[in-house]
Amino acid sequence: MMMKMVKFAFLAITAFSISNAVAQETISKVDVSIFPKPEKGYKAMVIEVPHSALDSNKKISFSAGKYMETDACNKFGLSGNFEIKDLQGWGYTYYVFKTNGNVVSTNMACNDTQKIYRFVSGPSQTIDYNGKMPVIIYVPEGIDVSFKIYEAKDEEFKAAEYTFKK
Repeated sequence: MMMKMVKFAFLAITAFSISNAVAQETISKVDVSIFPKPEKGYKAMVIEVPHSALDSNKKISFSAGKYMETDACNKFGLSGNFEIKDLQGWGYTYYVFKTNGNVVSTNMACNDTQKIYRFVSGPSQTIDYNGKMPVIIYVPEGIDVSFKIYEAKDEEFKAAEYTFKK
């Protein structure tokens, strides 16, 4: 009976240690408290992606925007841009999205009056993928951040040469 309890305790401690180690790796790669506190009216958003041996084949594209009801036929965009900032003394980069909140759109006459709820974003920012570092983005309250990960295949292609006629 005592041997079973010792085995159970050993397995429980081992399982806790493994799950704790995995949890710590996924919570935060870098202490984000080293970054500045958000300005009044802003919030900090964090993108953390897993590290892999293929990090150099990937890019992250992110954009700031807001969810809103729009018509179904026009294109919409949030005015604004990203400022790239350097975290002095650390060599890390962070981003600040500046916007006046205005939404621009095409002005096509829609045949139907269908409304859709969608993410209306400003210009995107594309950066190198780094699974060892989080991406810190400051956005105004009411604005969210979405991101995509792009991965290049190992396949390379050759451009064709074009000869101009004389």
